[in-house]
Amino acid sequence: MDRRNFLRAAVLGAGVTAFGNTLTPSALAAPAQNGPSPYGPLQPADANGVQLPNGFTSRVVARSGQQVAGYTWHNAPDGGAVFADGSGWIYVSNSEVTPGGGASALKFDSSGNITGAYRILGGTRQNCAGGAMPWNKWLSCEEVDLGFVYETDPHGPASAAVQRPAMGRFKHEAAAADPVRKAIYLTEDVSDGCFYRFVPNTWGDLSSGSLQALKAGSATSGSFTWGTVGDPDGSPTATRNQVSGAKRFNGGEGLHYANDTAWFTTKGDNRVWQLNLANSTYELAYDDSLVSPGSAPLTGVDNVTGTVSGDLFVAEDGGNMEICIITPDDIVAPFLRITGQSGSEICGPAFTPAGNRLYFSSQRGTSGSSSGGITYEVTGPFRS
Repeated sequence: MDRRNFLRAAVLGAGVTAFGNTLTPSALAAPAQNGPSPYGPLQPADANGVQLPNGFTSRVVARSGQQVAGYTWHNAPDGGAVFADGSGWIYVSNSEVTPGGGASALKFDSSGNITGAYRILGGTRQNCAGGAMPWNKWLSCEEVDLGFVYETDPHGPASAAVQRPAMGRFKHEAAAADPVRKAIYLTEDVSDGCFYRFVPNTWGDLSSGSLQALKAGSATSGSFTWGTVGDPDGSPTATRNQVSGAKRFNGGEGLHYANDTAWFTTKGDNRVWQLNLANSTYELAYDDSLVSPGSAPLTGVDNVTGTVSGDLFVAEDGGNMEICIITPDDIVAPFLRITGQSGSEICGPAFTPAGNRLYFSSQRGTSGSSSGGITYEVTGPFRS
């Protein structure tokens, strides 16, 4: 569905959506199709091996195993987010290794200078993605069987991190907060995974609440409901097998929430799903098998973030190492490409509060090893 129309409808009136109360065939639009990027074509690779549109520049802000602001940056950087910090900001990044895992942070002043770096979580396993919470905490999620969610402070220290078992023990991927419905959405990275929401007993306190799985038919669009997971610890019965009628998703990955809508990716079928939460309907925002004309520009879908303009930025795990844009007009096109790193994946895209800087990592860099991770910053005239 055209996101510009959906977002406009969400703003125009309380309780009014682009669909009304039912999903009809005439309300649906085809998933995003090939088209020209609003930023123009990619230019030749810069000194960092990054192809960008005209007017954009890149810099390397950290490398795995190397010192940054007196701190050794972690291996295999993965999911990330940016938090406001006075006149500056903090970029947090997970470490997808076992043992060790955890997450670290880079602190920036108002001019973008790095003023600090430090650990905010340690001693965990395979920390892949996560999500920023409205109360300025980072949820770091373990992508292992019976994995936990950890609530961390972007300012540190690592000892301040808290395990949140009420949010379920499963192969976690990403998280996103919905302050309207006071829920946290969660993806699961297995081929028959579920899409979950956690409803805290008290908003802002993740120590207790209800874990629920999305229930829907087998189609790629329709309506959905929620069913309660009775035993969030996932043993002896996995959380995904506790709710009758739970919809299965093939390898849940990145997740982004804005304006009564949640978008999430599934790597097993290269899709981006759109949940219209105001009226409990879902549809495809992107499917690489339905793209025309030509071949699909976005493959290996993974982490996703968004901008105030309504653009989605989707990072590739593999593919041809691109971050692609999906516009509110349902156009998909490459925004950037990293060259010479075919053995890596792009992780952790996140914008500064001002929306003029984009951070992300190449998890394994040019070496193809977890010790070769590179974290980048891109600046330029992003759409507002």
